[in-house]
Amino acid sequence: MAIKVRDFEVRLTRNKEERKMVRQLRYEVFVKEEGASATEEQHALGEEYDDFDKFAEYMAVFHNGRIVGAYRVIDKKAADKMGGFYTETEFNISKIKNATDNIAEMSRACVAQEYRENALVMRMLWAGLSEYVLRRRIAVLFGVASMVGQKPVESAQAISYLYYNHLSPNRLRARVIPENFAPGVDTRMARMNILPRAFVDEELAKKQMTPLIKGYLRLGATFGLGVFIDKPFNTYDVFVMMQTKNMDAAYQKHFYGRENALDHLGVKPRPFKTLGKIMLLPITGSLSMLGAFFEFLLREDAADAEFIEENNQTTEE
Repeated sequence: MAIKVRDFEVRLTRNKEERKMVRQLRYEVFVKEEGASATEEQHALGEEYDDFDKFAEYMAVFHNGRIVGAYRVIDKKAADKMGGFYTETEFNISKIKNATDNIAEMSRACVAQEYRENALVMRMLWAGLSEYVLRRRIAVLFGVASMVGQKPVESAQAISYLYYNHLSPNRLRARVIPENFAPGVDTRMARMNILPRAFVDEELAKKQMTPLIKGYLRLGATFGLGVFIDKPFNTYDVFVMMQTKNMDAAYQKHFYGRENALDHLGVKPRPFKTLGKIMLLPITGSLSMLGAFFEFLLREDAADAEFIEENNQTTEE
């Protein structure tokens, strides 16, 4: 399905040229703006990519013939072909991988600079991801959220706030792998409780958070344990996970009348281990319910949204 809001459209890319446009946007944002390292080939092509792009899908927002926002999405089937998820180079996600239903990784989120002031592009990306989750029956959506630089102390309030208030439940908690830090990076920088709890100020913490992290929190996300210092990419990363049972209670209350309206929708546990309830998207296929959820995401732009069923979608390398 493609989702249109006026002259914006979000959907999976369909061909090589569109995939190339995504990688070019990533180069502009990550390499030219944020200082990520790149190979000579990447500089020559003006594209940012790695080995995980081969089997990944791209969710992209189109405007006036160009791609202005994108996510890379890797589900369990694609990860099996590549020997794992990109996230596993930074975090141990073995607990999440034990989930019985499908899981998917979101990474390389980016929005063109001139489209960041209005949050529409980011909200459309989330709407596209939500439709993807429904179609593929994704139980857990996860990835890393990055902050630019090499000094987590610069985000001490934000990181400490996440540690004390929004860690994932232990049964599904990812943990950082400090052993994978680049040579010379102090592994003690992996700690999240940079500040004592008494020193954490929620208002200051929210000011330090990136818009993406604040958006994840509004959607009910939880976070893994630890900070990964990605020296080549010039970022420090926190692990983020979304279970739809934990989606913003305000959304549930608004559309269903009570905050725990989704608690009956669970994933079957493995016979040898109970993971607890890992919810599927709280919409079971009806277009009206799908529309209600997009109304929550798109807000004032929802009145202009159009949902277009697509056949014969292709994703070419």
